[in-house]
Amino acid sequence: MVREEKVCCPVFNPEKWDRKNLEWDEKPFLRETMPALFHIPFPPLIGKKIIRMYSIAEKAGINFEDKSETLVLFRDPSPFRTEIYYSVTGRVEGVDDTTISGKFVTRVFDGPFNMIPKYIREMEKYLKESEMKARDYYVHYAYCPKCAEKYGHNYMILFAEI
Repeated sequence: MVREEKVCCPVFNPEKWDRKNLEWDEKPFLRETMPALFHIPFPPLIGKKIIRMYSIAEKAGINFEDKSETLVLFRDPSPFRTEIYYSVTGRVEGVDDTTISGKFVTRVFDGPFNMIPKYIREMEKYLKESEMKARDYYVHYAYCPKCAEKYGHNYMILFAEI
């Protein structure tokens, strides 16, 4: 008997996101916050928070039909707090939702979480070549740890707000 693997994370297409310029005008997101220790969020809470946001969006009918369009962005306003933004197709009353507006430059990287400082330096060099400077950063992880192992890649999109 062949056991089928459950698809958790959709296959990621790096070319779709690498070296792109985006402009968002009130792009809707659900938002959660969680404690972190020197920019490292507590792993057991990450899954719980994302499942909670997914469930809220599913119940409200605002999840993307194509799961590859969903972004889960992480932002660290301090070394001790992480914000998680879950992209949706509309707003929801009575929950912590928000919008993000601005101009962004993206780069796709493939590597472990602890390489993010190096990736930010690479992004800053890339931006400097175009006479731009980041005001803030968001990170989208294309795969959960199990899917990263399954697919053999740990892709992340670095969004530099310019």
